[in-house]
Amino acid sequence: MKVLILAAGMGTRMKSKKPKVMHEIMGKPMLNWVIDTSKELTNDIAVVLGHGIDKVRTILNDDVEIFEQKQTLGTGHAVMSAEEFLTGEELLILYGDVPLISLKTLKNLISKHRKEKNDATLLTVDLENPYGYGRVVRNKDEFEKIVEHRDADEKQLKIKEINSGIAIYNITSLRKALKQINSNNSQGEYYLTDAFLYFKKVGIFKTDNKYEVSGVNNRVQLSELSYIARKEILNNLMLNGVTILDPESTYIDKEVKIGFDTVIMPQTYIFGDTTIGEDCCIGPMTRINCCKIGDNVKVLRSECEKAEIFNNVSVGPYSRIREKSIIEDNVKIGNFVETKKTKVSKNSKAQHLSYLGDTCIGENVNIGAGTITCNYDGKNKFKTNIGKNSFVGSNTSLVAPVNVGENSIIAAGSVITEDIPDSTLAFGRARQINKVGKLEKEREKGE
Repeated sequence: MKVLILAAGMGTRMKSKKPKVMHEIMGKPMLNWVIDTSKELTNDIAVVLGHGIDKVRTILNDDVEIFEQKQTLGTGHAVMSAEEFLTGEELLILYGDVPLISLKTLKNLISKHRKEKNDATLLTVDLENPYGYGRVVRNKDEFEKIVEHRDADEKQLKIKEINSGIAIYNITSLRKALKQINSNNSQGEYYLTDAFLYFKKVGIFKTDNKYEVSGVNNRVQLSELSYIARKEILNNLMLNGVTILDPESTYIDKEVKIGFDTVIMPQTYIFGDTTIGEDCCIGPMTRINCCKIGDNVKVLRSECEKAEIFNNVSVGPYSRIREKSIIEDNVKIGNFVETKKTKVSKNSKAQHLSYLGDTCIGENVNIGAGTITCNYDGKNKFKTNIGKNSFVGSNTSLVAPVNVGENSIIAAGSVITEDIPDSTLAFGRARQINKVGKLEKEREKGE
């Protein structure tokens, strides 16, 4: 079986600089939702593109074949644009702006098609308000024809069963039908629905879920389907052992994976290719993007992006774990601490008000409050290395490149510009001077 996805439309009602099918639902372009579902059925997938083809190519993998519809002359013409793809036995036609079609429904559609040995089998749904949709006319429960809304008579307009556009075809029958359809209509287009006039046997499979066959034409509809998708994602996570305290304020992308007994607090946003282990507590007011997080991790009112966090780690509140940070087991990252391209080895801690950039911190290190690694000289970034079992006093500035040896102590308020050997006490600050009585004399002069 082959899958052909029609995605050539301009999507003018989206009022956007990018093609409609690139707009995202829960972190994934609509077209990729359809492709990923198709891959559960077959590896033989093609997409028909038109408007913005070069932009859409950027979100497609090499295993998806691309055809171009150079003129937007209707759905029938779009299929004709992929003529060389129409070989073999069966073709399932889907749409790039109908993202929530389910694998279960497609399998049922395919099963019915094969069982009945149809030329085509159409997916339909009943709508309370079918205005604007093509109606499916039956004769004694069998398919008779599809009537477009503008061509329907008074009786046909009362039909609630509509054509979703999704269908599976016998490829030989489809090729023959496409040669017979024409563009003699008010739009001057080739309609794929006209092909049904030339099929001998057409089957119907009706779904009861209108959202999985709903298309996106504007941003209001995009928002509606995003809400449905978000609800389904959260429900699936909860049914698989994740506690989500307030689903209405929680956003989790489709690709996110979360382990058993993890609790997601309100106002938490988890995006991209993120995995979270078991027994974690994430949030509230937390944003995580493309991170790998282990077991028993607590992230409180913080941001983590493109980082790796191991087991038994606490982050926050108000911390920022930036890209290429590696936070190992049993580490504590406290309030107002930022890391970037930094490795914090196990059992170390930075509890308060610190910036750690381009840094490698050994095991069992204490980073005092207000510590800064000065990694940038205006042109280049430099690394700081801090050996295991060392203690960095509060308000220390480490001017990179610099190395701090193992088992060393840096006095509070130091500015470190040179390497520190192992087992060394380092001072890098001006000598304190106390002038007793000086202040009182100055005050007397002022009077």
